[in-house]
Amino acid sequence: MVQFENPAVLWLIIPAVIAGLYMLKKVKRKELIISRIIVVVLLITAFASPFILVPRVTIDDSPDLVIISDETESMALFANGTASELYEALTAKTPATLVKLTGDSTSLGDSIVQYSTGDNQIVLVTDGNSNTGQDVEDALQFAQETGTSVYLVQPELENNDLTVQIEGDKTVIQNNENQFNIVVSQAMEQQITYSYELYNDDTLIRSATVTQTEREKTIPITQVTFSKLGAHTLKVVIVPEGSDVDEINNVFYKSVYAVPKPKISAINLDTTSPLGGILLNLYDVSTVRGLENIDNKKVILIDNTAARTFTDDDVQQMKEYLNEGRGIIVVGGDGSYNFGNYLNSSIEEILPVLSKPTDWSGGRNIVLVLDISPSSRDHQTLDDILANALAILDDKNLRDSNLGVIAFGSEGTDVSGGLLFLGTASNMEFLDSEIRTLTPGSASDTSLDKGLAIAQEWLQNEAGELQIIIISDGGIKYSYDDSLAIAENIVGEGVNLYYVHISSSAPSQVDDYGNLYAEKLMNEVGGTYFHIEQEERANIKFDKLPQETNDNETDDSGTYPLIELNTKHFITKDIDINGTITGYNDVTPKAGADRLIITSTGKPVLTTWRYGLGRVAALTTDNGKGGENMWATQLYSGNNSKLISSTVNWAIGNPREETGAVVDAPDTWYGTPVTIELTMYDEGIPTLKLDNAEVDLSLTGTNVYEADINPSPIGIHDLSGYPVAVNYALEYRDVGINEDLPVLIKAYGGSTYTVNEARANLLEEAKGNSEKLVRDSVSQKIYFLIAALIVFLGEVILRRIKEIKEMKKLEQEIRT
Repeated sequence: MVQFENPAVLWLIIPAVIAGLYMLKKVKRKELIISRIIVVVLLITAFASPFILVPRVTIDDSPDLVIISDETESMALFANGTASELYEALTAKTPATLVKLTGDSTSLGDSIVQYSTGDNQIVLVTDGNSNTGQDVEDALQFAQETGTSVYLVQPELENNDLTVQIEGDKTVIQNNENQFNIVVSQAMEQQITYSYELYNDDTLIRSATVTQTEREKTIPITQVTFSKLGAHTLKVVIVPEGSDVDEINNVFYKSVYAVPKPKISAINLDTTSPLGGILLNLYDVSTVRGLENIDNKKVILIDNTAARTFTDDDVQQMKEYLNEGRGIIVVGGDGSYNFGNYLNSSIEEILPVLSKPTDWSGGRNIVLVLDISPSSRDHQTLDDILANALAILDDKNLRDSNLGVIAFGSEGTDVSGGLLFLGTASNMEFLDSEIRTLTPGSASDTSLDKGLAIAQEWLQNEAGELQIIIISDGGIKYSYDDSLAIAENIVGEGVNLYYVHISSSAPSQVDDYGNLYAEKLMNEVGGTYFHIEQEERANIKFDKLPQETNDNETDDSGTYPLIELNTKHFITKDIDINGTITGYNDVTPKAGADRLIITSTGKPVLTTWRYGLGRVAALTTDNGKGGENMWATQLYSGNNSKLISSTVNWAIGNPREETGAVVDAPDTWYGTPVTIELTMYDEGIPTLKLDNAEVDLSLTGTNVYEADINPSPIGIHDLSGYPVAVNYALEYRDVGINEDLPVLIKAYGGSTYTVNEARANLLEEAKGNSEKLVRDSVSQKIYFLIAALIVFLGEVILRRIKEIKEMKKLEQEIRT
């Protein structure tokens, strides 16, 4: 395509053409004017400097390498001099620069961004643990966008080190039982033995000897209570029996602040129900019949109450209550939600659900069959194959479905380990990671039939809607007959077959990579064919499945296992739901709502959302006692009962009383500043003292003040009566090889090496990655000038020939 360096010059064509048209009307020799117009237009176009971009491939046999050597404190566990030795080996063959990171913090992301210039490549020699500065994934994305390849060299781990932390809430409720987790990590994956001691305000409350083989072990500590209001300290000390390089990370402090039981208002609560027992034990509960004295209450809980109980004015009062940042929980039963005429009522406006049956979207089993043959790399379709697979994985309509991933090249490979339920975050994360890290095999065959054989086996004993989605560049010529035979069997078993064919960069090879074989296969078996270009996504729509039939009356309606759909939410993150219910209110989540707990049939049980500044939870089963039938007795027993306290705590938000001066400050690490916040609920002069030294505060909002502090030394510090713990520096927290970094390196086009592999192979890969497509600007001005000259000379020559003919004719007439 022709472009112009000076496109503004082209505007001169308009007056030139207008002048030419004017002259056409004034003179008789119109062909002369027309030729002059053409010549002028061509000359103006030439003056605009037309050019085209011509692509060419360049390869640098001596790529410029920047070796970033992580020599911070955490690298004391690894062999010394790894980066220096690699630098000496590489610099003899190619230009190389050695950059050293030192100190008690690691900023890999900043270093990657700093040295990503587009005309070099980066080699990281590190444990992969970055604890300050820019996020590493963002930095790798920046490097990829600038054309800088990043490689990882993992040094040899020679020594082991243990580190300990305490996880749990900082703000707790007086006399309530709490759970904290002691997390012990080690650099190596080997069997170690250590003892630990946990202190609560200098009183030993737990101790044990533990044998650990995994990199990280979580030790739950339950039934921890704090009887006094105000500041408390948890301290854990571990004593390893074997090798341990640093002792500084064997002690961890956690500050805790105990507050009075939050006040909640419970409307129509049956205090003899399991729900009532939990609430009365953990909170300061006022049982009422309506919206009475709610101004000083953190949460309103409504138990099995019909919509007619609340007037429009009541609902408006609830909306104002929520906009003050408070919470409402609505518990179901045989007189609530769909049984309480909530549908289209005013109270339904604040709820995250509609009181109508949920469209059943479960019962779907999907197998993704992905092409990772070398052709997907050679023809630059692998990224699009994986991107289309990830787009399907992210489809929100599939959260109640099961999905598995199979890759095929010369062989079929089970990637996911079978079908996995997409309703859990852990399964989603696992599938996402496995898809992103797929790489082409070495054998040249593309055996679709091998992948289809595994998919057929997976779906043979499954019920519901069955789907196989092939995503490929279409190069199935040599396995076509075998693929056709197995595809016919699959479709004959009631499986819906889809083929997403991504155009390759070799369209001339139409028999292998064009429409022929992929589309032909789908036409012969009755499958669905999608032909898309690179960087496009197939528009596969997953329609809602038929609604599940269930009357769900208060009589015996079977049992429904409970499933955690979102395991990362505040409510569910530390809860392992294990049980069933026998009934529920049939509701439909609204757009923007978050389903946390569902039945195995996809019915919502606990759904939340934010309404204004407030929080609303819809628990669509009963209080455990019910009316004639008890729906949810298991929900309120054993470990499951934590779901109720977690839901109420989430709805409460901040359990601290909104009076006087309220300080909020997280714990921190040595050398890491932290932002603290002071909220003034009463009139007065805002003042804070950190260990008796006054803190400079800045007004950041209405009666809200902030300040940055960097307390030291390690231990507990006093912030005007509010505790702040300072622990060992972040550099000592993450020890050993970061197993997540190689995944990111591969996702952004790099590779991970051992030291010996890097010496042997890294330079060759760097040379291959130095291959770049360059577009050279080639001027087209000469062609327009030549065209103008040809037109001009042609017109002159033709005119001269015509004149000569006329002269000869005139001479002939004179002679005669």
